[in-house]
Order: sequence, then structure tokens, then C-alpha cells
Amino acid sequence: MSFNRPASAILAVTFTLVTIPRFTVASEKTSVVAAVHQFFDNLHDQTFGMASQVCDSPVSIMDEFPPHHWYGPNACADWWQAFKAYDAKSGITPGDAKLGPAWTVDVSGDTAYFVCPATYVYEQHGKIIHELHAVFTAALRKTDTGWRIRSWTWTKH
Repeated sequence: MSFNRPASAILAVTFTLVTIPRFTVASEKTSVVAAVHQFFDNLHDQTFGMASQVCDSPVSIMDEFPPHHWYGPNACADWWQAFKAYDAKSGITPGDAKLGPAWTVDVSGDTAYFVCPATYVYEQHGKIIHELHAVFTAALRKTDTGWRIRSWTWTKH
């Protein structure tokens, strides 16, 4: 059997160009999801250490409790302090927040967009509260040290 070397080379290059970007995008999507989970899954850490490592600088945050918006190089830490203060003032015992499977993970170069359903179950003045229809949305930026969250929102239904 005889192979046409130029045709074989073109076929090999074409296959490489078509398949490698798909694997790269899939790998990047996995990295984006991992970064979001590193942030979100470590919110129970009372020092906010692991979660804060995923925040970009500056970052923008919108959440359901006052003052509702945080922005700047320390926005993640400022949000965390406001969250703890709000819970204490409102008689809320820190609960269990979970992300569902991602609805959207779009990666374009060094930027990404992530959306997923979320739940939050907590206790307020002795009563169990279920936020079962929330949405967590984040925009991320790829840095030399990995994906960093540059903005996020928590939206309850």
C-alpha cells in the first residue's frame, strides 16, 4: 500500500488542528469549573482563606444582603466580613450552600463565563430556610496562576 506523503501530512495537520482545540477548550472548561468550586466550596472556612485565593483584583460582587455591591481589590474580603456581620445581625446560623451542575461554561481565550443553579439552606432564629432556586453566575479571567473570579452574583428566585 502506498501513501501520498503530502496528502498524509495535510490530513495529520488538519486532524491535529481540529481535535487539539476541542481538548484544550474542554480542559479550560474543567479548570474554570474547578476554580469556581474552589471558591464556593470553601466558603464554610471561617477564615475565607481558600476561597479568597480565587478572587481576582479588582473584583465586583452583587449579593442579596446590604450593601448589595462590593468592588475593588479587597471586595472578596469585604463581602466576607459583611456576610458574617449580616448573618450575626439577622440571627442566621451559617448553613450549607451548594452549586448544582453548570448550565453554562463558556471559555473565550483568557475569559470565561459560568452559570449554575445553587441552593442555600440555613437556620434563622431557629427556623430552617431553604433557598432552593438560586443562581450563581461568575465571570473569570485566566492569569499566570490559574482562573480567577473577576465578578460574581448570587440571585435568589
